[in-house]
Amino acid sequence: MLRSVRASCKLLGGNNFRSCLLMDGAMVRSAEIHFVSGNPGKISEAESIMKDNNIKVKYMKLDLPEYQGEPNFISEAKCKCAASIVKGPVIIEDTSLAFDALHGLPGPYVKWFLDKLGPEGLYKLLSGFEDKSAAAICTLAFSEGPEKGVNLFHGITRGKIVSPKGNKGFGWDSCFLPDGKDKTYAELSFEEKNSISHRRKALLLLKDFLSKRSSA
Repeated sequence: MLRSVRASCKLLGGNNFRSCLLMDGAMVRSAEIHFVSGNPGKISEAESIMKDNNIKVKYMKLDLPEYQGEPNFISEAKCKCAASIVKGPVIIEDTSLAFDALHGLPGPYVKWFLDKLGPEGLYKLLSGFEDKSAAAICTLAFSEGPEKGVNLFHGITRGKIVSPKGNKGFGWDSCFLPDGKDKTYAELSFEEKNSISHRRKALLLLKDFLSKRSSA
């Protein structure tokens, strides 16, 4: 039987995104779960956090449709598509970078902005704005399989967009300076970044969810 827990939401400062933990779905047992990602950096970070879990996770790459819409819709649609292909439990990740001055853009479309502009171009998008604040958002979507519900887990790290610095990490890491730090994601060590990253926060929520479900 499906169990439901009221979504816990809070408005992110400066934009219209909401951070929600949706707890609707069937019970997860010990079946192997496919984590869909073709990004080696994301996989390394996920492995370092999920490795101590008693849930078996297998990483795989799938070519999924590029949906458009709000972050939650995109994540749910991708997860349902992946579950229909895998025919079993699946996790997908979608990342957003929301600039407060641009009312949440580029948001879930940051991949395409980055491909065309690079980290320096992302920084220059805010050249006409005093407000450089931003939110790095990781959305993990989990489904037990085809025709099952989708559970969403959001991890958020606030910071600001700066001129690119550092050569570690990947993607837009070099232009994101997390609050409370004097180094960009790309200047931090792997361990330092993993201790504060948006991805870690979402993965810990997912890890806790799966552990509780598997032992219930």
